[in-house]
Amino acid sequence: MANLTIKPGQTKLGWIGTGVMGKSMAGHLLAAGFEVAVYSRTKEKAQDLIEKGAVWCDSPKAVAEQSDVTFAIVGFPSDVREVFLGEQGALQGASEGNVLVDMTTSEPSLAVEIAEAAKSKGVHSVDAPVSGGDVGAKNAALSIMIGGDADVVSALQPCWEAMGKAIVYQGPAGSGQHTKMVNQTLIATNMIGVCEALLYAQKAGLDLETVMKSVSSGAAGSWSLSNYGPRMMGNDFDPGFFVEHFIKDMGIALAEARRMQLSLPGLALAQQLYISLQALGHGRDGVQALILALAEMSRIDWQKKG
Repeated sequence: MANLTIKPGQTKLGWIGTGVMGKSMAGHLLAAGFEVAVYSRTKEKAQDLIEKGAVWCDSPKAVAEQSDVTFAIVGFPSDVREVFLGEQGALQGASEGNVLVDMTTSEPSLAVEIAEAAKSKGVHSVDAPVSGGDVGAKNAALSIMIGGDADVVSALQPCWEAMGKAIVYQGPAGSGQHTKMVNQTLIATNMIGVCEALLYAQKAGLDLETVMKSVSSGAAGSWSLSNYGPRMMGNDFDPGFFVEHFIKDMGIALAEARRMQLSLPGLALAQQLYISLQALGHGRDGVQALILALAEMSRIDWQKKG
């Protein structure tokens, strides 16, 4: 590995994707003193970053041409492939010794493919999906799960620290994505439990706020209960993480499980419930909207006496 030093005011960063999480993450890098070039399919979504000093580019390739390290967080594996390996992708604009970092939740096999393509050009590649949703992104408190060359990952520490709190190296290319599949599997069935518990409490005539005081800090407590529970109770279904993206993530995990001849029936059930939620028109809502699909099954009007 060529000597790689990452330092604000010296290292030029690129950022591709300024959605619910990406805009905040790129903003933290700007606030840390890094020069940032930015691209998003919708320029308006990057306007706040441009006003803070980011330089707009017309393609992922153009971002990489201006950057030592290029980050991306987009939607689906097809988007990842396009922004890194496409004709106007970041790899086309990267120079020897540069680094590409995919922070999208994507396919482990694609992370390996990108790493191999990058290596053939003398470019480093890292897969670093995150967990924590919009709140974690805004508060620079994300959990970052990282795969790639250990020395490159270590050199990027100033960038990781600007965006996250739990920063853990998992192993070679693809390891970060595999770890994110573990994360999503844990969340999937937990979300079912959170929704069913709140529906039970409502149907039993309990005060939800009072119930939360008893259950959130005991053995039944979880991140999803503490963070998504209040949103459900307030009928706040704005996306911190899109339903359609969670369905995508569960699909990746189930495909990997099949490849490994591993049965994950709980995850399969969770994906089916989220698909039913999407069919009800909530694909672009937050994952906490699952409670609406479960309420519909019992013909309960959520937050109304049913």
